[in-house]
Amino acid sequence: MTAVDSPEKILFASTTQAFLQKEVPLSRVRALHEAGISFDRAWWRRAVELGWTALLVPEEFGGGAVSDSGVADLAMVAEQLGKTVAPGPLYPVSTVLAALAGCGEPETHAGTIESLVSGETVAAWAVYEPGQGWAPDEPSVTATPTESGYRIDGVKDRVEAGAQSDLLLVVARCDDGVRQFLVPTDAAGVRIEPQQSIDLVKQYARVHFGGVDIHHSAAVGCAAETTALIDRQSQIAQVLQCAEVVGILQTVFDFTVQWALDRHTFGRPLASYQALKHRFADMKMWLEGCRATTAAAVSAIAAGSPEAGLTASIAKSYVGEMANEIVQGCVQMHGGIGVTWEHDLHLYLRRVALYRSMFGTPEEHNLRVYAWQEAGKHAPRSA
Repeated sequence: MTAVDSPEKILFASTTQAFLQKEVPLSRVRALHEAGISFDRAWWRRAVELGWTALLVPEEFGGGAVSDSGVADLAMVAEQLGKTVAPGPLYPVSTVLAALAGCGEPETHAGTIESLVSGETVAAWAVYEPGQGWAPDEPSVTATPTESGYRIDGVKDRVEAGAQSDLLLVVARCDDGVRQFLVPTDAAGVRIEPQQSIDLVKQYARVHFGGVDIHHSAAVGCAAETTALIDRQSQIAQVLQCAEVVGILQTVFDFTVQWALDRHTFGRPLASYQALKHRFADMKMWLEGCRATTAAAVSAIAAGSPEAGLTASIAKSYVGEMANEIVQGCVQMHGGIGVTWEHDLHLYLRRVALYRSMFGTPEEHNLRVYAWQEAGKHAPRSA
């Protein structure tokens, strides 16, 4: 989702693409699923050597972007991930790093930041709660102050890579408002329960916190800045998922068009039939709409625009709704073979279906867009 308009960007994009095609082709994704593995730690360390985890981190903590926008560079990586529905904890690690590097005193967590950037440590964002939709700023998990720090109690679920992580960034309610805390997964009182996922390699977990004691230094940011931090983390997670889905859609659309050109019926290629041409035209239009809304959200988030949350919700709503239409349309174009286990289409469909519900469904984001519009109507106007 970023223009590849410099030698540095070209090298970064081509290196990322070559790495993913070599290390995690679709055959590798299937093999990981058969082994019951989400991702390989050694592979993840090789992946971060390409700079994926450094893009949202200042240089003094071992980070640095390829261009002048780490968000745009990271979105490009996400788009490449979509081409092979690659595994890995890029999104949970990125959202945690966004909080650690973006808080008022990032030096407090310098060691953790450097460990995440190097790939030695994996972290996940524990934000969802059982029975709730997307409400990151309304946690029921509590953080009760103690003499040495805090005691965490409650349950989080749908934690991506929760069982594979060393640290969890937990959103909890404290006496002074909503806060975020770093909690080691091996801390006393933490119990991790794997959850089923429709994706082959994206694994999630329900995490139980039963009187988990943490030190004062585990708090990330002060109460006054937590809402802004969570908003930015949410926007980054949403736009990265949208960017990955754009990569998925382009890949699926391209090989479906090629299938229609190669497959013949009654002496004619499928692609020559007018009804199918119309269907392809619709899908191409929706695909470009997904690309455009995602690009707008990437630009707004990278610029720190006051409307970044609005553009992220617009992208998440549109992409979440239309991606399923496009991929299901491609399945139909393939006919019977498109619904077999052996064909790769279902790997992409699974990822698209999963992302539709994560970090807000289209319906939830439609309500957010409506709320933005209503607030704008009632905002005071300057003379």
